[in-house]
Amino acid sequence: MARRRTPSAALALICALLTSLAATVSAPTIARADGPPPSADPFYAPGPDLAAYRPGAVLATRPVNIVLAGVPAPVRSTQVRYRSTGEGGQAIAAVTTVLSPPNAARRLISFHMAYDALGAQCDPSYTLRGNRPSTAGRVEEAVLAGYLARGFAVAVPDYEGLRQEWTIGHQSGQIALDGIRAALHVLHWPIRTPVGMLGYSGGSVPTEFGAELAPRYASELRILGAAAGGLPVNLAHNLPYISGSKKWAGVIPALTEVYRRTYGLDVDSFLSPRGMALIRQVRSGCIAAFAAKFPGLTSADMVRPPYRGLLGVAAVRNSIARNVMGTAGRPRIPLLLGVGASDPIGDGVMVTADVAALARRYCAEGIPTRFFRYAGKTHGEAFLPFEQDAAAFLAARFAGEPASRCAT
Repeated sequence: MARRRTPSAALALICALLTSLAATVSAPTIARADGPPPSADPFYAPGPDLAAYRPGAVLATRPVNIVLAGVPAPVRSTQVRYRSTGEGGQAIAAVTTVLSPPNAARRLISFHMAYDALGAQCDPSYTLRGNRPSTAGRVEEAVLAGYLARGFAVAVPDYEGLRQEWTIGHQSGQIALDGIRAALHVLHWPIRTPVGMLGYSGGSVPTEFGAELAPRYASELRILGAAAGGLPVNLAHNLPYISGSKKWAGVIPALTEVYRRTYGLDVDSFLSPRGMALIRQVRSGCIAAFAAKFPGLTSADMVRPPYRGLLGVAAVRNSIARNVMGTAGRPRIPLLLGVGASDPIGDGVMVTADVAALARRYCAEGIPTRFFRYAGKTHGEAFLPFEQDAAAFLAARFAGEPASRCAT
């Protein structure tokens, strides 16, 4: 395996790419933090008769100003509301932000930010306009700027939907695929334009599920490869891992709230008074606000007798089973999967063995899959080396290089 740059060198590269982007035009677009949050913005209203439109059909567009890592972005930026398909197969509306640098080549990256939201103020379509992105979001914006500097157009979907349904695999993948369709329409590019998909952590969900679903949901798209890092392959394994954690236990009530709003779980029948209070506390926040807010919280703390933990609740288990990676379909494109390994189980939140097993399975099925285990790296620390490997992997796909043999 090739030697990687140090994290500091990787950050320097990202900053250089952002500077390069700003230098591509003589008079950068003036951008500022603006606009009401999505919950108060009429642009996000789904509109009538969604079922009358095909998935990916454009419903509305508007130009916006974009701020990437605190820097006004000199790119053509369009927000698009489009028709997609929800978790239950119903017609839904979704929003993506399409960024196109000057003289962009016909190459598109579907960039899936790790926004892990329960509130609309976390949506990328809002934070990309300079509206208080998280620290992690600003780093992702710098990576995004790197692709723009290299001449790619980039589509950034709000893949969790208008109701912020986090970790919901089929819906997230479908929103991402329909976002690609909508972006190509807005760019006036052919449907067979080369596309790559990329996402880390929460962003790995639409990336991996999008790869699984594309052959039957969006077979007309020419997706060359997908790079997913820090993947929650099976949340039935992640929940015991983070139970009692100092940094990640806040994910437990957040996931409970997601399944309540997505699958209609009767939480009154199994949550303890504390569990009920906790989901009320997190139900409008972004992950940075709640992940480490309840150190030591356990799954057992969330439930009332006779339950001993959330996995003892059949409805919770069934909801998780719906979102296990590798169960929605067989990808037909090369994949890169990566994950940290800072302790014997995983990176602090993701289970290393689960990601490795998914990669081995895909390889056994004849899908060219590269697996990277970032030894000694926590979930946050693995981000930059993953992005480097993902950039090299996607560059090779767009260059037409044959996918290498599996390496797991």
